[in-house]
Amino acid sequence: MTALQQRLAEFDPNRPLERAETLPASWYLDPAVLDLERRAVFHGSWQPVGLAHLVAEPSSFLTADLVGEPIAVVRDSEGTLRAFANVCRHRGARVLQEPCGLATKLRCRYHGWTYDLAGNLRGVPEFDGVRDFEREDHGLPSWPVAERGPFVWVHLGQPTDLALEMAEPEKLLIPAGYPTLTHVEQREYTLDCNWKVFVDNYLDGGYHINTVHPGLAGVIDYSQYRSEVFPACSVQLGPLRPPDPNDPVSRVRTGTQAQYWWIYPNLMINLTDGVMDTNRVVPLGVDRCRVVFDFFFARTHSLEERAYIAESIAVGHQVQLEDMGICAEVQRGLASRTYRAGRFSVKREGPGCAFHQLHARRLAGEILEG
Repeated sequence: MTALQQRLAEFDPNRPLERAETLPASWYLDPAVLDLERRAVFHGSWQPVGLAHLVAEPSSFLTADLVGEPIAVVRDSEGTLRAFANVCRHRGARVLQEPCGLATKLRCRYHGWTYDLAGNLRGVPEFDGVRDFEREDHGLPSWPVAERGPFVWVHLGQPTDLALEMAEPEKLLIPAGYPTLTHVEQREYTLDCNWKVFVDNYLDGGYHINTVHPGLAGVIDYSQYRSEVFPACSVQLGPLRPPDPNDPVSRVRTGTQAQYWWIYPNLMINLTDGVMDTNRVVPLGVDRCRVVFDFFFARTHSLEERAYIAESIAVGHQVQLEDMGICAEVQRGLASRTYRAGRFSVKREGPGCAFHQLHARRLAGEILEG
């Protein structure tokens, strides 16, 4: 048994919630575990790599880094959406450098190799005399790509049915206006914690709201907060108290209920009346991650609506600062020689337990298949 197999064997994914333990602390600290997650989880699942409106027009593109894999998504002149490795076949430089834009061709700035929007190699400067070289064999490798909701999704392996995976979230999200909201702003945060710590924090069933988020605590009826768990996602439903015009959080978190969806492994969708933010967390190392926030609103035009948007994003920013602090503290604690694993609140932490068990099975499956 290898050291990594021994590490995975430390966790039992089959215990019922009332007997279950959390993932071992070592899974948040070991680079070998992170490398397995990169292959088995992030490169083996549909990943939202960018906003769909950025590639809505012919010749538009966006670029992304999918946990170490450079990606280029392109809408060709015929309207077909394509995803390629953003890696020139000559020496490995990028063929698209900007985050998004328009392009009639993909040209490597290193030696000028040029590809069309279908990924075919077209221009190879000063390559006369090279033997056993065919341009048609050196096009850009392509990946499965799809549009769903506000995102473009890419899969680096054998794609599963994305529509089926999103079916449960969309049952509640679509009636609440999820597909029609307008993207307004994107923000990125770098956290001093393993990516799973951020997910764990999100999935604790509201357990930390009263202690970490005093602003939200005054808006959400915590006594009626509940969660539902599905095979590869979960939702936390928080009834909202009547609006208080003197409370800045209450002014921008309105309606009857907040939905907090998590889609395995790393996408979170938070929706209240006319307001949505999405969080995509990606690892940067065993103890660092990046969270990309995208903010969407139903009403975006008038001065009053713009003021409302600014206030709403400020509330989201404050919540994120509070989460960043506690997540960094947890990461430090996980490195303590006194901590091995924790237990789950049966009343609150069912979503977190489901994440840990699903994740462990996914990693074990990769080891067996490998």
